[in-house]
Parts: sequence; structure tokens; C-alpha cells
Amino acid sequence: MANQNEKELAGRAAAELVVSGNIVGLGTGSTAYFAVVALGERVKAGLKIIGIPTSVATADLARTVGIPLTTLDEHPEIDITIDGADEADPQLRLIKGGGGALLREKIIATASKRMIVVADSSKLVSALGKFPLPVEVIPFAQAVVAKKISALGASCKLRNRLDGMPFVTDEGHHILDCSFGEITDPPALARTLSDMPGVVEHGLFIGIAKMALVGKGSGVVEIRAGSAQPGKVCKKPTRVKRTIRKKALRKRSR
Repeated sequence: MANQNEKELAGRAAAELVVSGNIVGLGTGSTAYFAVVALGERVKAGLKIIGIPTSVATADLARTVGIPLTTLDEHPEIDITIDGADEADPQLRLIKGGGGALLREKIIATASKRMIVVADSSKLVSALGKFPLPVEVIPFAQAVVAKKISALGASCKLRNRLDGMPFVTDEGHHILDCSFGEITDPPALARTLSDMPGVVEHGLFIGIAKMALVGKGSGVVEIRAGSAQPGKVCKKPTRVKRTIRKKALRKRSR
């Protein structure tokens, strides 16, 4: 429950950074969820924005809370994206993809003028690698790619659904969850993975996020890349409607 409170604090604080007229990248996951719901509340109160979702699940949630949606074809430049992370180090290098939307998340993040990371305090790490690194692959190449990544020292596991069938991304790909242990050189690993034929995208986000809003206890801290002294942003969240949240979680579990 503590983590849920921190996620809500962070998501709602990030939603306050959005201004009327913005094209907004809408992230995927349990913390981005709170930002999307908070933005929906602001839209109902008069905020004029258009969202571009990073997943089918987020698109469904955005429609439920009343956020108008658009596409990259219509708006290839995004003002601000709010998204979560599975891990973030002091330089705001990230591991993302636990929710299976890393390809669209990276496309939208890199098309944005600003990417704001939202997270609870458990996502902050001194070095990336405790969380398995998601690597999105075409099904045809997954065995070959897994062998190559294993040769780098990782343990690779194909992500499956609850029914035992392979998890399929919104773009029709599979995901290998790769446990490297501590990743000593994230930029080098990112380049190596990007060069592998059959790899569609990987969950290392390097040099993309410049700021994170992290729920910690009863407040939120702002962290910038390399910053040693984060500053507190807010103290208390406004609770979201639990019926909306339960409906969105059911859709994500299908």
C-alpha cells in the first residue's frame, strides 16, 4: 500500500506540469496510470490537451477518463511525456518495459521535448540490473537472439502470459526478460543490443529522461540527472476513483 501511495503522489505531481495546448505522451504502467487519471480530471475541469498513448491499455484508460487522443502521424512532435520506469539510476538511465510497451514508449519518449519519469521510491537504484532487462524481438529470431544475449552473460527467459502462451506486444512481437545482474556500462550494452538482428527494441533508456518525480513517504521529490540534492514538490495526493482503476487493471491483466 505504501508503494501505491507513492505512485499516486508522483503521478499526480507530474500531471500538474501539463498546460493547456500540450500534446501529451501518455505512459503505460501502474504509476503512469495515476497521471493519466489525474489528467482526465483536469480535462473535465477545462484543461485543453491531446494525448498520444504508449499502449492499447493506456488508450482505453484515456478514453475512459475523457482525454482526447491523437496519433504521431498527426502530431509527430510531443510537448511532454509522462511515463514510469522499472529502475532509474542517479543519471536517470532507465530500465523500462515491465508492462510490455517499451517499443512505443521509447518512440514516444524520443519524439518528446520533455520526458518526465514518475516512480515510487523502490525504483531508485545505484546501478541498473536487478530488474530483468526486457528485449523485444521478432518471434522468428527469438532463439537466436536469446543465445547471443546469453553469451553476454545474461540469463534469458521468454515472457509468457498467465495461460503459458508467449506474451505478445501491441506490435506483435515477443519479449525476452534478460537478467544481467549489475549493468556496469548501460550505454555499451544498449549499443550491443541495438546492433543485434532480430532485436526490435530494448528497455534501456539512455539520455532520454532529464527529470523524475519520485514518491517518497508522504511527499514527492524532483530528481534531475546527476543531481545530488532533490527538492520536495508536494505532500498529499488526491485519491482517484477506485472503480476506474479496477477497470483499467482488469484490462491490463487480459
